[in-house]
Amino acid sequence: MKKSLLSFVGTMLLAAPALFGEVSVEKVRKELVTLPFYSIYDNMMFRVDGATVTLMGSVIRPTLKTSAERVVRKIEGVDKVVNEIEVLPLSPFDDGIRIRVARAVYGNNVLNRYAIGANPPIRVVVKNGEVTLEGIVNNEMERNVAFITANGVSGVFKVTNNLRVERRRSES
Repeated sequence: MKKSLLSFVGTMLLAAPALFGEVSVEKVRKELVTLPFYSIYDNMMFRVDGATVTLMGSVIRPTLKTSAERVVRKIEGVDKVVNEIEVLPLSPFDDGIRIRVARAVYGNNVLNRYAIGANPPIRVVVKNGEVTLEGIVNNEMERNVAFITANGVSGVFKVTNNLRVERRRSES
């Protein structure tokens, strides 16, 4: 009897998002990171509040903004999507900085292992010559190396380092 009650409670907990209209954060994340043309020059974030998903961040293609809203709207349990994603201005100057900063950061011996994979964790966002580094690195040294490397790229006016250091499970 005790085992079947625990099994029932476990099943109810797994079904809770569907029963109570909550949206799966993991489903939203998966839909966003698997969008075609989502690149290291885009940074999308989201917040789930019940059945409402708020999209934030910045992208270089207007179609990516609309695609993100479209795929999130199709997720089961989503009633409303608030799209606050900023489309960065078209600028050959910024495009050049994006490429140079990405090459410098991912070409650095300390950081080049992050370039492996379909979705590298360091995002390079450039707006009007100002670079913002977003994403996650393993330690404070890598965070600082990325900042110094991006700051050394010609044409960059300012670098904002929003890289977060991944928390280890033992530190929790």
